Amino acid sequence: MSPSLVEVFLFSLLIGFTGALAPGPTLVATVTASIKGGWITGPKVTLGHIVIEALVALLVLAGVSTVVQGYTGLIAVVGGCALIGFGLLTLRGASSASLNQEGTNTSQGPILAGLLTSVANPFFWIWWLSVGSGFLVDTLSTGVLAVAAFMAGHWAADLGWFTAVSTGVHRGGEILPEPAYRMVLRGCGVLLILFGGYYLSTVVPIV
Repeated sequence: MSPSLVEVFLFSLLIGFTGALAPGPTLVATVTASIKGGWITGPKVTLGHIVIEALVALLVLAGVSTVVQGYTGLIAVVGGCALIGFGLLTLRGASSASLNQEGTNTSQGPILAGLLTSVANPFFWIWWLSVGSGFLVDTLSTGVLAVAAFMAGHWAADLGWFTAVSTGVHRGGEILPEPAYRMVLRGCGVLLILFGGYYLSTVVPIV
């Protein structure tokens, strides 16, 4: 039985949050640019991130429609293993994670910063070449609307988190106390491992 569009959206939203909350160059760009740019910086950075993600998703879908249809099982296995790997990395990095980061030059503007920091992040490409492509294969088999629901959920997570970050920085408040942020990251790591295990269970028989 195929999942509903709401289920696809919510699943993608959860997966999206596990990635959006992780420390990285796009988060740093949002924090540093928000000091002067205000709360609107988060949506602007997200827009730049969405531009490159939309292009990557279209390229993946173009390849899927002509090449990958016979390899959905293999892609599911790779995607499940990648999710578990990302989960373990998230758990390992949670103990030293911090929102107080500096060093990304955002003089080129937040939209371009969102695009460039996404392109420069190797985990972005690893995710889309493993987990992201696997999910798109699955949703494409359900229909174009399912693909749209998946991308909408993914981008809603990015928009929600980066807007919260830029609003918190602009108001001079703490977005999340560091212990709470690390606890959230640990929760994200566990979720990724569970999702990866479930994803593998759909293609690998469990005796």
